[in-house]
Amino acid sequence: MAGKIKTVVVVVQENRSFDHMLGWMKSLNPDIDGVTGAETNRVVVADPSSKTVTFADRAEYVDPDPGHSAQAIYEQVYGTPFVDNQTTPMTRPDVPSPPMSGFAQQAEKEKPGMAETVMNGFRPDAVPVYRELAREFAVCDRWFASNPASTQPNRLFVHSATSHGLVSNDTKTLVAGLPQTTIFDSLHDAGYSFGVYYQYPPAVLLYRNHRQLKYVGNFHPFDLEFRRHCREGKLPNYVVVEQRYFDLKILPGNDDHPSHDVSEGQRFVKEVYEALRSGPQWEEMLLVVTYDEHGGFYDHVPTPAVGVPSPDGIVSAAPFFFNFDRLGVRVPAFFISPWIEPGTVVHRPSGPQPTSQFEHSSIPATVKKIFNLPNFLTKRDAWAGTFDTVLTRDTPRTDCPATLPEAVKLRPTEAAEQAQISEFQAELVQLGAALNGDHAKDVYPHKLVEGMTVSDAAKYCNDAFKAFLDECDRCKKCGMDGSHIPALPPTPSPPSKKKSSFPSKMLACFACGRS
Repeated sequence: MAGKIKTVVVVVQENRSFDHMLGWMKSLNPDIDGVTGAETNRVVVADPSSKTVTFADRAEYVDPDPGHSAQAIYEQVYGTPFVDNQTTPMTRPDVPSPPMSGFAQQAEKEKPGMAETVMNGFRPDAVPVYRELAREFAVCDRWFASNPASTQPNRLFVHSATSHGLVSNDTKTLVAGLPQTTIFDSLHDAGYSFGVYYQYPPAVLLYRNHRQLKYVGNFHPFDLEFRRHCREGKLPNYVVVEQRYFDLKILPGNDDHPSHDVSEGQRFVKEVYEALRSGPQWEEMLLVVTYDEHGGFYDHVPTPAVGVPSPDGIVSAAPFFFNFDRLGVRVPAFFISPWIEPGTVVHRPSGPQPTSQFEHSSIPATVKKIFNLPNFLTKRDAWAGTFDTVLTRDTPRTDCPATLPEAVKLRPTEAAEQAQISEFQAELVQLGAALNGDHAKDVYPHKLVEGMTVSDAAKYCNDAFKAFLDECDRCKKCGMDGSHIPALPPTPSPPSKKKSSFPSKMLACFACGRS
């Protein structure tokens, strides 16, 4: 592997299980641990006479969003509802291999008829970009979410190998930012570069360290700079590409989160791949595409529940008191590089420990190995399998496709931008409030997002991030240290359109401690 890879690119899509997205790829490559059509769930797990739902291949447009809270996931994998930590401990010692039997049951509690939704997957031709990537590069069929919980706790693991005790959103912690060290910090300290290409305010700002002035120049607008940096060979060593998390008529969401059209996610992955493939850094590159969590969709592979180490000894808050000793549900994962043989399927890792698995902490673990970084972030990335072993060729391929297939629109209607925001989108709004100072208002956290539409939320988040960037620029001009984290006062209500006067600018610099 030495010297092969100088740039690692990471794309993390939203809320789809392996079987839901890639299970039927087994029809193209029998080595993939996918589905056969014999997989079933009962609508009432404990009742043998209950309706049985068989996994099918009719997935297309999904609305509404299936359940994927910690409680919902517990019921999906164990087949019984979560009650409390004593009656139903988050990791059941009596069930070393969860039966994955409660997806249909839990879905029916969300909405009658939803069992059919979660028990369906996409035909290969419905996700043509992934069909081609599976043929041309590597699929990992043993990659799990790090945490049996929702979006943000899993996204935190991707770059820091811990959620710092979170199994759900914590609005108080959000204000200060999560305090753990990240792979960005490790790379920076070792003299390597990183960049975050965003389409909305980047979710990596959940980490407190990422709000420091010294990192502001590492944020790049995707539409303006990603393809140019690819073309000019200016991509940094570690690249994170974030999606459009809000679904607007003019700019549809492309993160694959229901109710967004999966065809938009296919176009997004295609755009990222083709930009990388056409650039001069292609032969030194490894692209990873995965999903944060399964989103409530069925998967037949038992979630690992034995030998999983707690990252840092932190136990989650009530009612779960989770020790982080079980992984989440299996999710799709691709490894893409000219150093990978076509049609490769990666199963379980061979180490570093007998119980090691591929999960989101495998990303910082592999980045550490590729760039010879001195320290692991937590006990979890020290345990997680690394995927550098997929780079088996002695020379880079010259036959990698220059383009990927076009995706076909799956949603029959346009984006519902006046719909109410999802839980994840509400968390992004609350992150925006932590950046622009609105967290100090009485409306934070819940009244702020109450009744907010997708369109309003997208505007709020963009405005909040712009305010944060403007404050960063002002603090830099004031001479603040690179470790300084800008803090804004609450936005005026209604917002003032007047330009700042000279005295107010002077007072702002005094607030920085500079004259």
